[in-house]
Amino acid sequence: MIVRSFRDLEGTDRHVKSASGTWESKRIVLARERVGFSLHETVLYAGTQTSMWYANHIEAVVCLEGEAELTNKETGETHEISPGTMYLLDGHERHTLRVKREFRCLCVFNPPVTGREDHDENGVYPLLTEPDPT
Repeated sequence: MIVRSFRDLEGTDRHVKSASGTWESKRIVLARERVGFSLHETVLYAGTQTSMWYANHIEAVVCLEGEAELTNKETGETHEISPGTMYLLDGHERHTLRVKREFRCLCVFNPPVTGREDHDENGVYPLLTEPDPT
């Protein structure tokens, strides 16, 4: 059994800040736990825009606080995201999140991330793995 608090992660290697300066994330469950998914609390800053493409992952996002506009870059379709709204990137959609009010969300990734990932120039997280413990 694992019990942790997001508060406990501040200032650790599990508290990741993006190179773009548009978001930070506390990764409470990572690939090293070997449970098949990772779980994060992510904050995207008001007035920012982040383009992403999870070519190697499926991501589910639940908005807890704030407001953003989600655009599917493949179809042009937009969605208003507010507390209690979930979106699932089950087709590896290229998307952009335009943050109107600081946006706090819970994210689940499969396969799990290691905590070392950041978006590359295409908005992609590389597919990193943890070494086999044996």
